[in-house]
Amino acid sequence: MEQVVLLTEQGQVNGVLDKAEVHHEDTPLHLAFSCYLFDRDANLLLTTRARTKKTWPGVRTNSCCGHPAPGEELHAAVRRRVRQELGVDPAGLTLVLPGFRYRAVMGNGIVENEMCPVFRAFADTEPHPDPSEVDGYEWAGWDELVAEVTGGGSPVSPWCAEQVAELAALGPDPFAWPAADEALLPPAARDQG
Repeated sequence: MEQVVLLTEQGQVNGVLDKAEVHHEDTPLHLAFSCYLFDRDANLLLTTRARTKKTWPGVRTNSCCGHPAPGEELHAAVRRRVRQELGVDPAGLTLVLPGFRYRAVMGNGIVENEMCPVFRAFADTEPHPDPSEVDGYEWAGWDELVAEVTGGGSPVSPWCAEQVAELAALGPDPFAWPAADEALLPPAARDQG
């Protein structure tokens, strides 16, 4: 059974819970991550979440999201999840937004509530998505995507919309985004592994 790491408001470990039980109308704050996977031409791999997902089914979003297992080092968790979900080995995995946090409520009342550090990585091969996680994918030009998402013309998951705005502030070239200071991660993310 997959478990997630629960957090205090200060980002300290506050227990664990089975993933199947964590998302509901009063979802506790928990540790997650997002990954933005680019090809060599700086196109972003956008995925459409499987329609069987409990949160935001069938919605376009960033390349990969997930939760580190209790005790799992964060970079290792991102690599594991990208391989499982997309069948791709991420190269150049880099932390870019260590302190990202969001809370979003679906129309049916289910809540996402995460401290969710954001990573950038690169891929030289086409993905082979797990259909239980991903309904489809597309490669999107970064500049065009930023303009569409920040202008409201491209519906994406709520976390992706917020992350795209923050990533755009790092500069127009994803290859040039600076690596973030790992000391800025939530304490629970630094203590894993």
